[in-house]
Formats: sequence, structure tokens, C-alpha cells
Amino acid sequence: MYTEVFLSIKKCGQSYVSFVKSHILHIGQCGARTSLLVKNILGSFFIKGWSAVVVLMMVPLTLKCLGEYRNGVWLTISSLLVWMDQMDIGLGNGLRNKLAEHMAHGEMKEAQKVVSSTMAMLICIAFPIMVILCLLVQYTDVYSFLNASPSIIPELRTALLASVVLICITFVLKFISNVYMALQLPAISNAIMACGQTIALIGTALLLYFGEASFLNVVVVNVAAPMLTYLLAYPYTFYLRYPGLKPSLSLVNLHSALQLGNLGIKFFWIQIAALIQFMTANLLISRFFTPAMVTPYQITYRYISIVLVAFTIVCMPFWSATTDAYERGDMEWIRKAHQKMGLLIFLFGVGITFMVAISPWVYSIWIGDEVVVPLGMTVLMALYIFLLIISMCYSYFLNGIGALRLQMYMTVMAVVFIPLAWWVSSVTHDINWFMLVMCLCNLPGIITNIIQFSKIMNGTATGIWRI
Repeated sequence: MYTEVFLSIKKCGQSYVSFVKSHILHIGQCGARTSLLVKNILGSFFIKGWSAVVVLMMVPLTLKCLGEYRNGVWLTISSLLVWMDQMDIGLGNGLRNKLAEHMAHGEMKEAQKVVSSTMAMLICIAFPIMVILCLLVQYTDVYSFLNASPSIIPELRTALLASVVLICITFVLKFISNVYMALQLPAISNAIMACGQTIALIGTALLLYFGEASFLNVVVVNVAAPMLTYLLAYPYTFYLRYPGLKPSLSLVNLHSALQLGNLGIKFFWIQIAALIQFMTANLLISRFFTPAMVTPYQITYRYISIVLVAFTIVCMPFWSATTDAYERGDMEWIRKAHQKMGLLIFLFGVGITFMVAISPWVYSIWIGDEVVVPLGMTVLMALYIFLLIISMCYSYFLNGIGALRLQMYMTVMAVVFIPLAWWVSSVTHDINWFMLVMCLCNLPGIITNIIQFSKIMNGTATGIWRI
């Protein structure tokens, strides 16, 4: 009898020790995840702060190099290049989620397969896109498309051809940023982009100093700079820091590619919706109004988006951290993390209001009297950015747990945006109404994000609200 009692006590003791160990391990995982997240947020604030300074310095610099008209055309082209940069059918974000999942479970070989398959698929996408776009630039009327004057910008076609080739190379290499995002190291990803922006700033300043700031040269320097940083980041990432993730042709896997494709398509539609609602704005403003109108619009965006950049710094690490927590079943961490984000939304709202109030003074110091920026444009841009912040607060958590289907359905608003903006602009001939349409088209997505997140956290998500 005593032997049975002893064995029973021993068994209970072992169970208790096992429970304590697993609880300590769980706490350790939560602590490590939170610690890494905090370190990356702090590092990203410094890096993104520098990026914001570079972007602000670039505005008057390019204006001085190109003038208001040619600068407006360049800004329109840059928005089209962003379109090209996002045509990866969501593979970058798919890689980010899948790689985070494999790393959470310690599946290094599968992680390397995902990285290899992503790079192979990006090459397969980039090459035909480059050929098609080069042919379109060469044999179509690009001046009419951009509403630009051949006498003012005679080298427009050459600049577009150079941009297409350079951006397609960047298109393939930029998956390196997604690798760092998946590893919960967004600060390094931000550092790569900051280096590219800094090189572009230095290159543009040198062109101005030596009197070589032609439209072609300014465009090439600004598009080549990010490509150069990714070319340098590739050997550092895969030969020095993470050789276990180095892409290999022998590891390109059809099954991994299909998994990435299925997940990536959902991200792709969400990306395209965001692009249509904002990145096409430069082109639409150029056509509805004049290319010169793009410049004050972009100035307001770059000024108010400082707040968006700051909020992104906070939000970005939560994406992959949420994936890691969700894969480990740690829903409580997700819930607590999101509660903290609610306070941040209020604080950032106050910050945006303050920025609008002091905007006339900031513009006068920043760009002088070269461009007039109406207060109404600043107010509407502030409203648009604040709506984006609210949406991001929920979408980053939803993206992290793979709840993409409903977000994908809401991309229908992007289809509504262009005809609605076209109609409003033709009736009012007022850019403020155009910007108001941008704001209204974001509201349905924000509302569904809030409802879906609440249902998932409460365990009541059914039907279309499920992951």
C-alpha cells in the first residue's frame, strides 16, 4: 500500500514539475517575444526617424533640381513604380507568414525551401513584366498617358525604360526585407530601406552640386539606390548572418510554391486595393487637374505621413510576433498587445491634430513660397492618414493570424474608388472632394476589421468572419 502511495506521490510530483517547466517555458517565450518586439520598435524609431528626415530633405531638393512641373511628373512615375514593386502576387507577405510559422516550429529545412521557392517565383514574375513594360514604353504614347509635355521633358521615354529595368531587379531582391520581418527583425529591414533613401539623397545632391540634375539623371539615381542596397544586403544576409536560409535552386519546391501562392494571392488583392486607393492618386490628379497639382498633394502626404511612419514602426513588429504567438496558441498575448494599441491610436490622433495646426508654419520653413499648400488639403490628408492608422491597428493582427479572406472581399472598394473619384472630380473640379472620396472608401474596411477581430478574440467568429 505504501509503495502505491509513494508511486502516486512521485507521479503527481513529476506532473507538477512538468507543468512548472512548461509554464516557465511559456513565460520565457512570451518574454523573449516581447523583448525582441520592444528592441525592434526602439531601433526602428531611430532608423525610421532618419528616413523621415531624408524624405523631408528630398522634397525641396528634387523641387530645386526639377521644378514644380517636372517634379510632379517624377512623383507620378514614382507612384507607378510602386505599383510594379507590389506586383509580387503577395509572395513577400506570404513568405513572411510561412517563414515565421516554420521558424516557430524549428523547421529549418522547410524554411529554406520557402525562401528558395519565393525567390524563384519572383524571378519568373519579374522577367516577363520587364519585357512587356519595356515594349509598352517604347511603342506607346507615354506623354499622353502622363499628360506631360515632350518639349519640357524630352528624355521621358529613356527615363521610363531605365526605371523599369532597375525596379524589376529590386522587385526580386526585396524579399530580403520579408525574411527579416518573418524573423521578427523589422529594424534591419527598415535599415536596408533607410540606406537606399540616404544613397538617393546623396546622389541627388551631388547631381545638383555638379550641375547634372537632368530629369533622366534624377530618376535613375532615385530608382537605382534601393537596388544597390539590396544587392549589398543579399550576401550579408545569406552568406554571413543566416546561411541556413540561403536560397538554393535544388530546394525550389512546387508544394511550397503553391502554398505561398494560395496565401500570397490573398495578400496580393489586399495590396492592390491599397495601391488603387492611394498610389493611383498621383496619376489621377495629374489627369483630372494638372501634373503641378501632384506636388502640393505629395507635400501634404509626406508631412502628415510622418505620424503614419511612426505608427507603422510600432505596428510592424506585431505582425510576425502575432504569427509566432498564434502558432504557439498564446491568444492572451495577442489580446493584451492589442489593448495597448488602443491608447496609441488616441495619442497619434492628438499628434495629427497638432501637426495640422502648425502646418502653415512648417510649410513656410520647409518649402518656402515655392509651392502653395491649401489648409483644406492638409486637413483631409490628416483624416485619411488617421483612418489608415485605425485600419492598421486591426489589420496587422489579422494578417499575423492569417485572417485574410474578409479583408480580400473588402477590396471591392478599390474598384469603386476610381469611377467615384472620376465623377466627383469632373463635377466639382476640386481636389478636396477627390481626397474626401479617398477617405470614404476606407471606412467599410475599417468597420469589418474591427468586427472580425473582436469576434475572433471572443471565440464567436463563424461563417465569413472566421479565419
